[in-house]
Amino acid sequence: MSAEYIKLPGLVDPHVHLREPGATHKEDFETGTMAAIAGGFSTVLDMPNNPEPTISPGALQRKIVLAENRVYCDIGFHFGATSQGFEYFEEVKDQIFGLKIYMNHTTGTLLMEDKNELNRVFSRWPREKPIIVHAEGETLATAITLARLNNRRLHIAHVATKEDVEMAREAKEEGLPVTCEVTPHHLFLTEADAQALGPFGVMKPSLKTEMDRLALWENLKLGVIDMIATDHAPHTKEEKLSEKPPFGVPGLETALPLLLTAVAEDKLTLDQVVKLTSTNPRKIFGIIKQPETYAEVDIKESYIIDALKLRTKCGWTPFEGMRVTGRINKVVLRGEVVFDGEEVKGPRGKVIFPD
Repeated sequence: MSAEYIKLPGLVDPHVHLREPGATHKEDFETGTMAAIAGGFSTVLDMPNNPEPTISPGALQRKIVLAENRVYCDIGFHFGATSQGFEYFEEVKDQIFGLKIYMNHTTGTLLMEDKNELNRVFSRWPREKPIIVHAEGETLATAITLARLNNRRLHIAHVATKEDVEMAREAKEEGLPVTCEVTPHHLFLTEADAQALGPFGVMKPSLKTEMDRLALWENLKLGVIDMIATDHAPHTKEEKLSEKPPFGVPGLETALPLLLTAVAEDKLTLDQVVKLTSTNPRKIFGIIKQPETYAEVDIKESYIIDALKLRTKCGWTPFEGMRVTGRINKVVLRGEVVFDGEEVKGPRGKVIFPD
């Protein structure tokens, strides 16, 4: 089949875990942003649940300094919520894109469950910026209630079930300022795949039923789901094969090929892909558009995903061996070619702050 090249705006991933500082054996700012560029992403926003969590101005500043002059795509940061962290909100608000609250158990030490403490955080967070929640089931209902009571912007991370996406839809229909994201792994994999993948399919939220997966696709097409976010969460193979495999899978280099495959199969349009991966995340998180920045893709080329060709330090993917249609041929950042289809060039990214 002959090639057919198109240009897409540089993709934005508002939900990645680049593991620096504290866990750079899994990933670091260099390898993570190289993976992002190779995946067509020109901007990523990094989550706060490092071994040294981003919950103070000092921790945030250390992250910013570590990233400077080392990143291949642009990078911004989220702040982590704790029971006492509201004292820092005014100091950090102009440097971060959102506040992440972990209301369900996941990797790290930032779990918050006390409703009074949660309400205090919601009420003191600046109204103009989103609160991002890891919340499932009952805790998602609690998060929506807190957003309603405090008139705060709520962004639901990695929505995974029919029940949760319907809660998001109902909140939107009520007129609440609620947005949500879905990951490629929840769109393309189910609990049946989790059995085959073993520890390499262990993640939070876990992979769900086929009914849940189809409900995510339906709400993606209807516009209830606002964006695709990879929740890129690399761990080493050794860690995954341990007695207690940690939660998370890499995703930066496989997201766009999977979405282009959905376009080839008439599940999405290219316009929807642009909206989900660029327009909406920029608008919701206040990310300035980069001039002369795009990903050139061949929407016809079919190939097999091969972990040996990935730039992520962890060197594996749950999509190993899957056939996809749509290859990233070139990525241009501010007028400079930073990926030529084979080699990532740079680093030419920079640390960014909200618009």
